[in-house]
Amino acid sequence: MTSFSLTFTSPLLPSSSKPKRSILVAAAQTTAPAESTASVEADRLEPRVELKDGFFILKEKFRKGINPQEKVKIEKEPMKLFMENGIEELAKKSMEEIDSEKSSKDDIDVRLKWLGLFHRRKHHYGKFMMRLKLPNGVTTSAQTRYLASVIRKYGEDGCADVTTRQNWQIRGVVLPDVPEILKGLASVGLTSLQSGMDNVRNPVGNPIAGIDPEEIVDTRPYTNLLSQFITANSVGNPDFTNLPRKWNVCVVGTHDLYEHPHINDLAYMPANKDGRFGFNLLVGGFFSPKRCEEAIPLDAWVPADEVLPLCKAVLEAYRDLGTRGNRQKTRMMWLIDELGVEGFRAEVEKRMPNGKLERGSSEDLVNKQWERRDYFGVHPQKQEGLSFVGLHVPVGRLQADDMDELARLADTYGSGELRLTVEQNIIIPNVETSKTEALLQEPFLKNRFSPEPSILMKGLVACTGNQFCGQAIIETKLRALKVTEEVERLVSVPRPIRMHWTGCPNTCGQVQVADIGFMGCLTRGENGKPVEGADVYVGGRIGSDSHIGEIYKKGVRVTDLVPLVAEILIKEFGAVPREREENED
Repeated sequence: MTSFSLTFTSPLLPSSSKPKRSILVAAAQTTAPAESTASVEADRLEPRVELKDGFFILKEKFRKGINPQEKVKIEKEPMKLFMENGIEELAKKSMEEIDSEKSSKDDIDVRLKWLGLFHRRKHHYGKFMMRLKLPNGVTTSAQTRYLASVIRKYGEDGCADVTTRQNWQIRGVVLPDVPEILKGLASVGLTSLQSGMDNVRNPVGNPIAGIDPEEIVDTRPYTNLLSQFITANSVGNPDFTNLPRKWNVCVVGTHDLYEHPHINDLAYMPANKDGRFGFNLLVGGFFSPKRCEEAIPLDAWVPADEVLPLCKAVLEAYRDLGTRGNRQKTRMMWLIDELGVEGFRAEVEKRMPNGKLERGSSEDLVNKQWERRDYFGVHPQKQEGLSFVGLHVPVGRLQADDMDELARLADTYGSGELRLTVEQNIIIPNVETSKTEALLQEPFLKNRFSPEPSILMKGLVACTGNQFCGQAIIETKLRALKVTEEVERLVSVPRPIRMHWTGCPNTCGQVQVADIGFMGCLTRGENGKPVEGADVYVGGRIGSDSHIGEIYKKGVRVTDLVPLVAEILIKEFGAVPREREENED
């Protein structure tokens, strides 16, 4: 068990700034329906893992019927590649040597994901994607330049993506370079540790935290502490490296719910209770090929200084009790289903430091009638004389030169800081208001990276697609741009529409929460042979009235998507054909 601990170094209180456009409403947190409460035998509550040689491993008695990934973890602890420097020796081997031995092959295909490294065996043999930890999506010009320097030497394979968890992913990395890259990341205050596989993903927060005139609370201190806690300040925290599956967390700081709390395993929702500030808790949100669920209330509230103990308790309950068989049934919501909400809550409560967990508060601070704000373009900050500028990054893809230019702009006009968003865009904060016009005239903002993207481009999100991802069935990023451009020539829409693309049922592109979502599939072409297609979803919503979208049409050939999307926009979202609009003018 690690002895790592964290304390708050300053009070974490909600912003004193009051929303100017709205009145806060109190909404009672409701518990789940009674039928979700299960009766569980006492022996089911025995922890399935045990601490051995500093790491948690699955007990012998629970190893029957486990999935292949669990067997890989038992054969060799993945974190030893980092914590005991196994990566140094692995990086010296050729790919032929690695593939000749099962253990080292499992190292590069599975265990290296604990270091944030994903081997692209299917399409880019010997090349890796590297995912970082970037709590709250806050990065610096120095970090951005360093990442640009890494990908630049990998030619066409070298690029970076802004992810749907406010994070950087870089591509083209080769194994011999990894030890040096890890040192370089540490030198600029970054880590890729515990960012993949059965670990906690990047903690998400308000992208304009601390500068938002209407925020409820600055989420950055919380997301930073959560990230430091999970990785033990980037040296590795084996208490939480053997979860049954991946696990997502966010801290909400704004009425806009930019953080998308309803699709996280744990979401902290700001709420007061008896004159104290803290958070109500949502649990269990997730997407998978077989099941998608929104997070539900745990009927629990924690004061601000118990954010970390609560996270620890939830993770321990999931680590100890989660099943490890069918990978499609190992996310935390399956455990909540099995134990019942009250049963799961009781397991969390017994793992709290004092063995107690307060019931949820009715003093919810999130205004559920709030109109979600657009962060593109120039907006005044809470700091007088400063503004933030939101830029569109088409489907989140950047090259090395793009990153260098963003770093230059952040240094020249701002404070050397950049903010990433879950919609794969970037914000430059702390720009002197007197300099905003000069920034807007920069050539970099005149083309792809516009502060005023077209109305359909604003809400466009796309996963990696089969260009780099072996699981993706279709190409997504370029196709998403092309389809959107063609649709914009056909119809005029009255408001932004969120269109999400994902290459496969793993739904990294989160199509279920989009107004219109496209999930890659194979379908029949005119000659009867398989061609790239998409299952089309409609009706997903984000915010306080969140709702998971439903299938509109299955197996649509990608060549037939443009007229179908135009039709959906007209029927469901009030779009007008361009021809009619021009005639009316």
